[in-house]
Amino acid sequence: MIRKLFHRVFRRGSVLPSGQSVKNAALIPLARHGIHRESVSPGARRTCEALQKASYTAYVVGGAVRDLIAGIVPKDYDIATSATPEQVRSLFRRSRIIGRRFQIVHVMQGSETLEVSTFRAAHDADTAKDEHGRVLRDNVFGTMAEDAARRDFTVNALYYDPTTQIVHDYHHGVADLKQKTLRMIGEPTVRYREDPVRMLRAVRLSAKLGLTLDPAVRAPIREMAGLMENVPVARVFDEMLKLLFSGHAVECVKRLRDDGLHHGLLPLLDVILEQPMGEKFVLLALASTDARVKAGKSLSPGYLFATLLWHEVLANWENRKARRELPTPALYEAMDEVLDQQGEKLAITRRIAGDIKEIWALQPRFDKRAGKSPHRLLEQPRFRAAYDFLALRAESGEIDQELADWWHEFQMADLAEREAMLLPDSGPKKRRRRRVKKPADGLANVNDAPDAAESRASDEV
Repeated sequence: MIRKLFHRVFRRGSVLPSGQSVKNAALIPLARHGIHRESVSPGARRTCEALQKASYTAYVVGGAVRDLIAGIVPKDYDIATSATPEQVRSLFRRSRIIGRRFQIVHVMQGSETLEVSTFRAAHDADTAKDEHGRVLRDNVFGTMAEDAARRDFTVNALYYDPTTQIVHDYHHGVADLKQKTLRMIGEPTVRYREDPVRMLRAVRLSAKLGLTLDPAVRAPIREMAGLMENVPVARVFDEMLKLLFSGHAVECVKRLRDDGLHHGLLPLLDVILEQPMGEKFVLLALASTDARVKAGKSLSPGYLFATLLWHEVLANWENRKARRELPTPALYEAMDEVLDQQGEKLAITRRIAGDIKEIWALQPRFDKRAGKSPHRLLEQPRFRAAYDFLALRAESGEIDQELADWWHEFQMADLAEREAMLLPDSGPKKRRRRRVKKPADGLANVNDAPDAAESRASDEV
């Protein structure tokens, strides 16, 4: 039994998911890949050096290597090593083991957080899977060659050693990257069943890197898109954020739609992109998000999801008002219903949902441009996000541009200029009740009695 356990945890065989034997890695020198060690983050270099000093192998792996070769600054760094999670944890004081299905170690180096994972073995008959073929547990450790074999795309199976500045390439990933082709390691249909999220990842990476999907990678997606329904909603939400905040969201959506792949893969966009005004509004929102990513500006998931779901809310709100529901309660009911529906497919957190609802709830208040209402609206914490949302509505043609322009000028003006900009209050005037002044001794003066009686009668009316 112990021998079987060791065989499963540290297997010697190096087998591809398709059953082919793994060959030795090609060693790509600096002159060919162009990654200088100085371009790798200090935290990643220190982590690899510490592991290597402790007699373990360690490499910068995956997306960071791919992006560096493509001339893109990586957002984060992953490290692959021969050390087990417990061994990694013992080497770094500021570290912690996380995950169940896929156990990794978070190592903190200054302000950086590095994800350090142990080499994984290729999947076999003993791998725990659900009835659809999705892998449920993936903590069987193996060799570096096996680890490369179980990665999804060839461009992600690249291992860079900061010490020697050599890239270890098992599946011709560097060549595929140079040739602008995204190829799968192993049989695509099997790999999609193991993890359906790979379909989303294929679209995101091809858009980000300007790659063409290999026909074998692209062909099964349409018929296998339904497998996304078996993925936990939290993972779908996480992948959606990566896609929408990739800086290439417009291109991603375009590629999904070209082949009808947005149905099932992105449930959030299924209905929205088919609404008369929704498509233009969503594409403008995604283009704005792409511009913010490229400019290095901050991003708000709440704002983005508010734009994606707005026309769902708008349609629901109009239906409720047509049934003679009061406008404000109808809006809140519409917001709750749409968020509840999406909550079944996407794990939108309570905090993000709160931000979304604040932006939506402020929209009707922009119509009030008289009295104290505009001043009070400026004081709202979410005013800026709500105003940007209003400007997007105007740009898409949903509302008159004049309203957005007025609010732009109003927030930039000083107090005197703001007062001059206010529109006349055309609302109904409240009738103030006349107070009857009583004499100090509590007795009405004889001469005042008729007036007092008349005042009481007026009040009763």
